[in-house]
Amino acid sequence: MTKQLNRLQWRQVPLNDVCLKIQDGAHNSPKEQFSVGGPRRYLYVTSKNIRNNFIDLSNVSYVSQDFHDQIYPRCTPEVGDVLLTKDGANTGNVTLNTIAEPFSLLSSVALIKTDPTVLMPEFLSYYLQSPQGLGQITGQMTGTAIKRIILRDLKAAHIPLPPKPEQQRIIAIIDESLEAIATARANSEQSLRNTRDLFLGNLSTMFAEIWNATTTTKMSDLATDITDGDHMPPPKSKEGVPFVTISNIDKQSRVLDFSDTYFVSRDYFQGLKPNRRPRRGDLLYTVTGSFGIPVKVEDDVEFCFQRHIGLIRPKPDVSTSWLYYLVLSPQLSRQARERATGTAQKTVSLSVLRDFSVPMLSLTKQKHMATKLDELKIETERLEMVYKRKLEALDELKQAVLSSAFSGGL
Repeated sequence: MTKQLNRLQWRQVPLNDVCLKIQDGAHNSPKEQFSVGGPRRYLYVTSKNIRNNFIDLSNVSYVSQDFHDQIYPRCTPEVGDVLLTKDGANTGNVTLNTIAEPFSLLSSVALIKTDPTVLMPEFLSYYLQSPQGLGQITGQMTGTAIKRIILRDLKAAHIPLPPKPEQQRIIAIIDESLEAIATARANSEQSLRNTRDLFLGNLSTMFAEIWNATTTTKMSDLATDITDGDHMPPPKSKEGVPFVTISNIDKQSRVLDFSDTYFVSRDYFQGLKPNRRPRRGDLLYTVTGSFGIPVKVEDDVEFCFQRHIGLIRPKPDVSTSWLYYLVLSPQLSRQARERATGTAQKTVSLSVLRDFSVPMLSLTKQKHMATKLDELKIETERLEMVYKRKLEALDELKQAVLSSAFSGGL
């Protein structure tokens, strides 16, 4: 009964009516950005830095004082203000500002200063994260390539407005609930990391043992071919043979995703050298950017690939599965990191790939080792799925708490 009485006291009001300012950041980009702070430099906060309930400054940029002085008078964030991502992939992320020093905001972030006499910023922040609030502000998102929330629509969005004591009560309950959820989430995330680390630890130990017990050779001695994709841009086609790029490789599962590839004509594909046409039993290896990711070719699907991907074709006495785990091992990953070159995008050249130091092992022992690692990988993936489901359940619980809070359920 008390909940029903409290709910009757709620009003629906346009957000602009209970705020002192709703403003976005700079619409002009700075001529120069810096990766580190220093004299006459200011934090430059953009949509990439806004997360739900915190500001991520791990990859923040800085701008000059001249640029900051130009834009700051228009948009002056203070501690406790609400920051909302209004453009791009993170649209809808919201947090309270915790940065005490003056900083510059890009237009992808909206600054909301509530009228503290009627609307507590904590209440608004939680509401905007709820299914109801998120639907209010993103339901009319515009744009094709980049989705965005229009300030005009944000100002006009209606929000529930309980009396301040009721806001305080709801905030306290949400704080307590989300703190418990955050603790459980942190524990599950740590368990997930531990599971992955356990697999890599076993992988490292097993290869360290054979490295110490056998002689070594070069990667080129294990393969009939080590090559990469065509260096000329391929002629694209509406249909034909899939053309794979690094973006088609799932970096976590290390498998190919053919759902969104380019295509090349069959004539182009047939014109490629045989060692540039993957076949079952080959091992792909990314050599540029996100280098060092191995992918087994396990079926007879025809495809070709860009020059940022290498191909290792094992000799008959080399197991593809064993070679996959060898390339994935910390020992080989270390060699790749130490010998990769370049500035903007690190590259493991084919000459370096061919020159990797690798252990020599009989085919029988390779298969035995690969089987043990396959079993460990299956168990690891099973545990990862358990913890991922726990994380999904915790995310759903958080949304349920917020939904209940703003539908009068608390």
